[in-house]
Amino acid sequence: MDWYPLFNSLRIAAASCILVFFLGILCAYYAARLPRMIKGVLDVALTLPMVLPPTVCGYFLLLAFGIKRPLGSFLARFGIQFVMTWYGGILAASAVAFPLMYRTARGAFETFDETLACAGQTLGLSNTCIFWRIRMPACRQGILAGTVLAFARALGEYGATSMLIGYTPGKTATISTTVYQLWRTNDEAGAFRWVLVNLAISIVVLLAVNLLERPQRTVKK
Repeated sequence: MDWYPLFNSLRIAAASCILVFFLGILCAYYAARLPRMIKGVLDVALTLPMVLPPTVCGYFLLLAFGIKRPLGSFLARFGIQFVMTWYGGILAASAVAFPLMYRTARGAFETFDETLACAGQTLGLSNTCIFWRIRMPACRQGILAGTVLAFARALGEYGATSMLIGYTPGKTATISTTVYQLWRTNDEAGAFRWVLVNLAISIVVLLAVNLLERPQRTVKK
């Protein structure tokens, strides 16, 4: 059994998870502090991939990064090509996983008690120190849950990935695209084995999310 689809899926999911972690936290932090009307417009723009069909997201990525498109041809001059390459899968997975990270992190930041930040300021802490040492630890459950969900979404991505990087054994194959290709070629036994692999990973991810969503125990005085 060729394990390349599992390896490729895991590295794409891990890389996209790291990307959307920092980008999602950055956008969520500033969006939570914006006026309601501006935040509503920004939410529509940032969470649109969550409601669009993945194939539509992949189509837009092809319009932007196709080798015959202005941006795609410009990047190709520097040897950067997202179409039919494994790292193009990072772009596709990040596009569909970002809204989950953003919405979860934004909800965590909006429930943060700002009096804690004010207390840190009275102690002379910088905004950066307050963010990493007070705000992030207080919002860690929501942020960690969003990170796990983003990883799971990236790992199971099919539509945008198949549109942008296709299926090439040993090069761009992922678990999802391998399942489809094996089923299409009447190799149901092979497809079922990969379904079981994906199912096992999904169960582990869901268990992790449930553990992270448990409320913190309050210490009784």
